[in-house]
Amino acid sequence: MCEDYRAAATIDLEHDRADRAAGRTPDVPLRVLWGAHGVVEKQFDPLALWGKAVPGATGRAVDAGHYLPEEAPGEVLAEMLAFF
Repeated sequence: MCEDYRAAATIDLEHDRADRAAGRTPDVPLRVLWGAHGVVEKQFDPLALWGKAVPGATGRAVDAGHYLPEEAPGEVLAEMLAFF
């Protein structure tokens, strides 16, 4: 997990910047979930942010805080089954 955080703050940023500069965006469906009671909901507009990176992204807030699968497993599972 720590390696994932390290990459997100270093090489992933370089790759993301290069992709944006070249006009490349992922051509994949993306479902974004975040906690309705967490920092993300209070500080950001996740769907707008992800929509800039992946056109056509969909999503919504889940009745949870930071740990969605642990706090709202049924809701997360329903979202996953509908998406996949």
